[in-house]
Amino acid sequence: MVSLRSLFRASVSLALFTGTAGMAHAQSAVGQDERTGGNDADATGEDIVVNGSYARSLSAAAETKRRAAYGVDSISSTDIGKFPTQNVAEALQLVPGVAITRPRGEGLYVSVRGLGPQFQNTLMNGRTVALNDLIENGGAAGRQFRFEMLPAEFTSSIDVVKTPTADMSEGALGGNIDVKTFRPLDVGNRTTLNLRGTYTTQTEKVKPNATILTSARSADGSFGILAGAQYWGKAVRNDRFMNFGWLLDRYTAAAAGGLPTGLYSPTRTRPTVETEDRKRVSGIVSAQWRPTPELETTLDVIATRLDVAYDEFGLDIYPDDPGTSVVPGSVVRDGDTITRATINRVRFMASREYSLNRHDLLTIGLKQTWNPDRWHLSANVNWSAAHSFHPDYRTGTVRSRAVFNAPLTYDASGGYKVLPVFTTPVDPTVAANYTLYPFNIAPKDSKDWDSYSRVDVARDMGGVLAKLAAGAEYHWRKRDYFRRDYNVNPAANTPLTSLGAGAYEQMPFNDFLKDVGGAVPRNWLVPVTGAFVNAFFTPAVENAPLTLGDRRSSFVVTEKIAAGYLRADYELGMISGNVGVRYVHTDQVASGTLTSGTTATPASFPKTFNNVLPSFNLRADLSATLVGRLAASRVLTRPNVTDSAPRITVSTDAPTASGGNPELVPFLATQFDGSLEWYFAPSGLLSGAIFYKAMDDYITQQNLNIDIPGRGTVRLATQVNGGNAKVYGAEVAYSQVFTFLPAPFDGFGVQGSYTHTSVKADYTAGSRTIRDQLIGLSKNSFNLVGFYDKGPLSARLSYVWRDRYLAGTGSTVQAPTYVAPFGSLDGNLSIRVTDAVTLSLEGINLAGARQNSYNDDRLRFGEINYYGRTILFGARAAF
Repeated sequence: MVSLRSLFRASVSLALFTGTAGMAHAQSAVGQDERTGGNDADATGEDIVVNGSYARSLSAAAETKRRAAYGVDSISSTDIGKFPTQNVAEALQLVPGVAITRPRGEGLYVSVRGLGPQFQNTLMNGRTVALNDLIENGGAAGRQFRFEMLPAEFTSSIDVVKTPTADMSEGALGGNIDVKTFRPLDVGNRTTLNLRGTYTTQTEKVKPNATILTSARSADGSFGILAGAQYWGKAVRNDRFMNFGWLLDRYTAAAAGGLPTGLYSPTRTRPTVETEDRKRVSGIVSAQWRPTPELETTLDVIATRLDVAYDEFGLDIYPDDPGTSVVPGSVVRDGDTITRATINRVRFMASREYSLNRHDLLTIGLKQTWNPDRWHLSANVNWSAAHSFHPDYRTGTVRSRAVFNAPLTYDASGGYKVLPVFTTPVDPTVAANYTLYPFNIAPKDSKDWDSYSRVDVARDMGGVLAKLAAGAEYHWRKRDYFRRDYNVNPAANTPLTSLGAGAYEQMPFNDFLKDVGGAVPRNWLVPVTGAFVNAFFTPAVENAPLTLGDRRSSFVVTEKIAAGYLRADYELGMISGNVGVRYVHTDQVASGTLTSGTTATPASFPKTFNNVLPSFNLRADLSATLVGRLAASRVLTRPNVTDSAPRITVSTDAPTASGGNPELVPFLATQFDGSLEWYFAPSGLLSGAIFYKAMDDYITQQNLNIDIPGRGTVRLATQVNGGNAKVYGAEVAYSQVFTFLPAPFDGFGVQGSYTHTSVKADYTAGSRTIRDQLIGLSKNSFNLVGFYDKGPLSARLSYVWRDRYLAGTGSTVQAPTYVAPFGSLDGNLSIRVTDAVTLSLEGINLAGARQNSYNDDRLRFGEINYYGRTILFGARAAF
């Protein structure tokens, strides 16, 4: 369906970009934050005259960047509406320095300037927001915001702040990402309706999408209310060949083959098909009351429910099971990699994993501003709750499995872009070959609450000291994570057929990675989830008491954060900017369960830390078209709540333990930025920036001594502060509408950016020393967009690419994992058939790119993911 973001291509231009783009966004730049202290004078005195709405959005984003008192890149609603974006993350990938991850083809997490998702601070309308967690199959994710919870259709603009000021909420070493939703006094009297279908080539299914948004404003313009709703569906299929790592010295023992030391061989491998049935229902309500120009009250309410029915069909292959050995004479080596071998006994496990994952998010915010004469006062409160859970324990990550043992010959000499060759004499599609394997259900329940309140007061001073501002903020957050595992062990060697023919079926897909070379099993038997649940998840199992493992997996972490700031804005001729300091006091309590043998002990660990965060921003209007900036600041990111949780297991016979570390303190960094921006035409921008971040409290994997109730001092294998890393790089961005060309060619334009990031790092992961790498950091990334936007026709083609990055540090016995370079070609075509109706066709991953990973050496295969292409088509109407 035509997204409301696309829908607002016509409708949002109604107020957000009425008149000249520069004039409209000049007001937005002032109104979005009374504390910016930016210079609102038009540097050129020229009106910005452009043709299409997308071109106006580029000009508007450039004006936001130009007028801001700090380093920021902005993207407007028309940017989002004009690209085939399923959510906010996919819109952000066009911002310089921003990269996203797309598991199964859906933008989910955002990285800024090479720092991973946990280092970003995501705000909604300037307020902190609760976080939904990973519950599908793995452990808790921590502080990463799941951008799939925010419909792009509700979003008016996004700011990515790279040089913070003292008044901004702390929490980002990468960037402050502020997502702003539509407001009625901006939109006016307008109703928009989007109807479209989402087709994915892997599933060959079309799912309906519908969005409606209506806004009304009183005749005198003092009161407005906006309401909207969305239903969004999508069917997903991802063909995935997984490898869980390459082991060092697996076959050195005489009984295992007696190979020389220093050789790597593959561990657990899984060809698998992942499917999702995704349904998202979202609603928005916004109300504004502006009885006088000085007084304004704003209410924002957003709610989302996302249901993801996940069903996975896999065949796990374990060449590293105890008792396995290589056949003499079968080994072929390439350097330190065993590229070919025959293994005498390998476990093959047909697995079916199902979970119904529900994610709820509710946020309610209220803001009051009063701007009498030269004063600016505001009060802001927000409450949000995120809940990620399985509605029924019977759908809480159900793992149904059956196994057989057989020899395996593998050949991995083809490299990581193709499948290896796996051959075995036993047919994985025959039920009689399998016996039952332990059955598992692992329900998870993650609750996250976020309460936010702040007051600000500022006064325009005039002269060199242009403005003084001060404020205070209180932030309370709680994460309550619960997991338990129900395990049922069938009698040894129980045939799969004992459950009856209804307990298994043939693989429902016959084209697994059909365009990828190699020869792994592409068809196998799969369990039927319902039959396994009925056979093993009896009332006695369901009502069994919590185990030690269940208690150890669950935790509660609360944070109480009090902050205050002072900020002074200055102006001296062509120089302006701000200087300030922010003080942050954090009280954290991490509660969980310590286990020692059969004894479980509840424990809570309080932790207090104080941080002083100075900041400085300087802006120089070097000419009517040239702006230079310098900035310096001290920034922090708090540890992941999963790392701080005391999920600790204590040895029964030694003073050692393993698990989380409640003694962790925040990541800290000192950062410097410099940039030059050339606004060479009313619709043209060329900018460059350099940045440097020195992290002096990087969290790494090591050992430390910790006091355990009842046991005294023990040595804990966990994560600790102490690593050092320096991130530095440069960004270049360019955008221009070719208005100088004769009609109709004056509708053509181009937009692009390139980011290079390097790192100097020296830290320990396990006992492995990691140098000059950080998880999630790509050294190079770029995006390039060509578009035509004039009259009733709008067309765009974009390519977004990021370099390889480190995904896992490995250990003393496992090689590090890298994600290979990846690029996505996306496009959009829309035609306005009447003043009110627009038809659109959009495509994602048009080139059908696959995502690959590898282990250390590119000869060592890792993962291959293929989720196909996504096509969106529909109509938008504006009334």
